[in-house]
Amino acid sequence: MKVLKFGGTSVANAQNIKLVLEIVNQKAKQDQLVVVVSALSKVTDLLQLAAAKAAANDESFREVVAEIEKKHLDTLKELIPVSEQSSLLSHVKRIINHLETLLDGCFLLGELSPRTADTILSFGELLSSFIIAKAYEQISKDAVYKDSRELIKTDNNFGKAVVNFEVSNKLIQEYFAENKAKINIMPGFIAQTLDGITSTLGRGGSDYTAAIIAGAINAEQLEIWTDVNGMFTANPKIVKQAQPIANISYQEAMELSHFGAKVLYPPTIQPVLRKNIPILIKNTFEPEAEGTLISNQISSKDTVVKGISHIDHISLLTLEGPGMIGVAGSSRRLFEVLSQEKINVIFITQASSEHSICIGILNSDADNAEAAINRAFEIEISQNKIDPCYVEKDLCIIALVGENMKNHQGLSGRMFSTLGKNNVNIRAIAQGASERNISTVINERDVKKALNTLHENFFEENTKQLNLFVMGVGNVGEKFIEQIHNQRKFLKDNLKINVRVIALSNSRKMIFDEDGISLKNWEAALSEGEPASIDGFIKRAEELNLRNSIFVDITANATVSEAYEKFLKESIAVVTCNKIACSSAYDNYKKLKSLSRQYNAPFLFETNVGAGLPIIDTVKNLIASGDKVHKIQAVLSGSLNFIFNNFDENNSFHDVVKEAGVQGFTEPDPKIDLSGIDVARKILILIRESGYEMDIDAIANESFLPAECLATTNNEDFFASLIKHAAHFENIYKEALAKDSRLKYVAQFENGNASVGLQFIPKDHPFYNLEGKDNIVLFYTDRYVDQPLLIKGAGAGAAVTASGIFADVIRIGNV
Repeated sequence: MKVLKFGGTSVANAQNIKLVLEIVNQKAKQDQLVVVVSALSKVTDLLQLAAAKAAANDESFREVVAEIEKKHLDTLKELIPVSEQSSLLSHVKRIINHLETLLDGCFLLGELSPRTADTILSFGELLSSFIIAKAYEQISKDAVYKDSRELIKTDNNFGKAVVNFEVSNKLIQEYFAENKAKINIMPGFIAQTLDGITSTLGRGGSDYTAAIIAGAINAEQLEIWTDVNGMFTANPKIVKQAQPIANISYQEAMELSHFGAKVLYPPTIQPVLRKNIPILIKNTFEPEAEGTLISNQISSKDTVVKGISHIDHISLLTLEGPGMIGVAGSSRRLFEVLSQEKINVIFITQASSEHSICIGILNSDADNAEAAINRAFEIEISQNKIDPCYVEKDLCIIALVGENMKNHQGLSGRMFSTLGKNNVNIRAIAQGASERNISTVINERDVKKALNTLHENFFEENTKQLNLFVMGVGNVGEKFIEQIHNQRKFLKDNLKINVRVIALSNSRKMIFDEDGISLKNWEAALSEGEPASIDGFIKRAEELNLRNSIFVDITANATVSEAYEKFLKESIAVVTCNKIACSSAYDNYKKLKSLSRQYNAPFLFETNVGAGLPIIDTVKNLIASGDKVHKIQAVLSGSLNFIFNNFDENNSFHDVVKEAGVQGFTEPDPKIDLSGIDVARKILILIRESGYEMDIDAIANESFLPAECLATTNNEDFFASLIKHAAHFENIYKEALAKDSRLKYVAQFENGNASVGLQFIPKDHPFYNLEGKDNIVLFYTDRYVDQPLLIKGAGAGAAVTASGIFADVIRIGNV
């Protein structure tokens, strides 16, 4: 014989019930069945609401009753032929009338006792099981309805009654010894005291009903039919990549169900565990899916961690003080107080010094527990031997569960390291001697990030998901997004990196999508986005609180660069081509680097110098390996190199600067390039990365632009001034020709002094043959004395800059 239990979503409406009837009909061809059903979806909640309203003298409880009545009558009408409906509809209405009478009593008395509440809540299962039994009679007459209250007996602890297994098992066995019907349909959740009063087995107790029956009759198998494909490695509503678990032990299932896996009601497993009866979790809506088999079979080939689960709405209570050290009975008194208040303790941890003990309970019990504990230890608190109970609310317990965890070293470290890297603060830790469970308490706002991070680490073949928040989608930004779109599959297949763009913003609009923005039509989506706001962008990134988040700044905006500190403090990595932050005041530069280390949030800016060239990375490696930089000579502006390589007697200075802008070589404001400030920022960053302290006002900037050009405040005036002073630029060019030299804008650092300016480069100099938009850097160090370390290549352009930003993102993915 097999026992099948169908949950509320499986019997939510007539359409779903038809699926249930088909499953039962197919199963009945091979086995004798007991079918246990829950109330129709949401009906138990409606019954609770009606009872609460009635007890509060709120007449609107009648509207709730009317909704319950309509839901059941509509379901019955859809399942039963019209010719057979009359008597059944009358029966349902009689049950509803009985319910309304009870609620009238609550309304008149203005109270709701636990006993009455149990009776009211029982109507959901009584109605659903009656309707389903009558509906199955349309398929087969070889089925009977049995009220489970006649078989399962409990004590008087209304709300969560304790089963009297001795009496219940005897009644169940006697009933099935006499009854040989092919199918027995019963309500779940409800039971009866020995003196005949209706009781309930707690929310989710329909699973328990089925397990009690299965255990009593030594069923071949207990099947729990729900709306998911079994137990998952994590909650699939929170972790999209969660996978069904094919096989799991009773103990592992107990741990996962205790820590919030909603598929099973925690006490369910006990009655079948003693009899080694396997439990199969199946999906009503995908009956062909494998599901999860719970048994006592443990394979050494199983994954080390079977699942990650959690419990929300937890409060942490701490009792501590020197008066607890070496004092026998402190813990007993604490738990005795909680027991007397009927408060369930979910989590316990105690320091070996006995100085403190920490417990986790539900938020709803926290205030009551705090008051009761302070009363119990009132004398010790008044004598300053023990501190008043300290309560932290809105926390969450996360648990790693696995039978094989005890055979593997380093799992705790791996778990804590994974959480720490994503700035998830651990408030408390507990692990039993069985090592089947490692539990941690964290802030509730971090639960989604924590679950996804742990799942990624333990279940996803080391695939690391990077969540990008991109600000700036101009020439470089467009290329960056295009490169991500083209390389996503390669990165996932070869580097195990899954890159998702969560947010995009330009100066006008911004969009967010927690599941990742489609990069095929992002322009259209952005045009329909909400108004752009830097503060709003930061706030949304913080609220989403996603793991492995990276803020990508592809602007030249000073205000945006000021936001880096906020991102780093949220453990959000920063990748930027914006040079303003790293060339700002030295103290700010050092603070950002320090925050990066403190919050384990990478701060990468390779494209600040040389676009996609590995210049900054090379300097970092030199310094890290013990080398010392003494002198730097460089052409660091690809835009200026392009301009002076193309400026001649046939191309005016104005026209060449215009063309550089069209090709994306200059900043949106070309004066930033031509004034020398951009080059000064770049050499400053290299100086700082070489280990020297310097600010930008210490760099001599010998500008070749006339004062009038430097004084302009917009691009239109700037380009007009270039035309006006064309003769000035022609004279510079003619002087270079006369000296048989080429014009290069050179940055230099030596003996603590730095300068940037236009220079006449002779033919024998390494910079002379620098073509197009190329950059070149010469590093003279302890190790590179006679022949400098030379880095040369394209130093401007949207594509190469985008590739440099992309490379920084990948660096973070490889950490």
